Amino acid sequence: MQEMIRVAVDAMGGDYAPAEMVKGAINAVTLRQDIKVYLIGRQDAVKKELEKHSYNGKQIEVIHAEEVIETAEPPVMAIRKKKQSSIVVGLNMVKEKKADAFVSAGSSGAILVGGQVIVGRIKGVERPPLAPLIPTEQGVSLLIDCGANVDARASHLVQFAKMGSIYMENVLGVKKPKVAIVNIGAEEEKGNALVKETFPLLKNCPDINFTGSIEAREIPHGEADVIVCEAFTGNVILKLYEGLSGTLVSVIKRGMLASLRSKIGALLVKPSLKKTLKAFDATEYGGAPLLGLNGLVVKTHGSAKAKEVTNSIIQCVTFSEQEINEKIRKNIGTSPMEE
Repeated sequence: MQEMIRVAVDAMGGDYAPAEMVKGAINAVTLRQDIKVYLIGRQDAVKKELEKHSYNGKQIEVIHAEEVIETAEPPVMAIRKKKQSSIVVGLNMVKEKKADAFVSAGSSGAILVGGQVIVGRIKGVERPPLAPLIPTEQGVSLLIDCGANVDARASHLVQFAKMGSIYMENVLGVKKPKVAIVNIGAEEEKGNALVKETFPLLKNCPDINFTGSIEAREIPHGEADVIVCEAFTGNVILKLYEGLSGTLVSVIKRGMLASLRSKIGALLVKPSLKKTLKAFDATEYGGAPLLGLNGLVVKTHGSAKAKEVTNSIIQCVTFSEQEINEKIRKNIGTSPMEE
């Protein structure tokens, strides 16, 4: 009998919950028979959405959670006080091995705090980073960290590089992934204090294929498979990337509809253009895993709709099948855990 990957989904998190969360879950179990989804949230609201669709009832189960952590709430306080929230219930399911993964479009702060406090870090991992895949000319690259550790140290960035390499090699099948650190120039002596301290450590790390510095303009060309930075820089890169992609799509569409001639041209190029634009759609790549925890936690965009939720759920299957956490544990687990 095929072993099921159990994915807990925060049905109440995100701008379009619970409708898009439910729809995404149903799409996932329709595509894959080896997934069981636990939809966590207010039972009446979730079941009302489920009634609008047909699906395999054996693959979806509703877990009641009365409370919801709002985006504006202080994360630490929310995790402590709202024990019956969809985020806390989902994280506890991962901790207790009742689920293999947890996917949420809810409060980033609560997910980051809860991931460390409830699920816990793998012994030896100093800081768990958020690591989304971003589209490039060559395919995709892993941006690590994009929001979890604003005040990172050099030792954290070295671990990010190791975990990112493990992820890209085993989940994406990239052999000896190229690792680069975000910098303001290609020269080794350039950069702020953190980059200057981290560069030689990455250069002398035998576990990774370090290629040096990468400037922001080279990232879309796919010059590196794993792009290492602290969370402030990573988040700026990610948000600019997403905003620019959306703007370009809007400008291209507007230009194509500007005149009769452009409309005729648009019809001719539509199939190839659609394929190209799809490759630069962030929702195609699922969410950002919080690497280095004792279980898989995936953060999707707060504005996530069904397609991104579906891809995030399916992403959990490959992560579990490739035993990414075990590989991280073997690679990093010999380091002393930071107190």
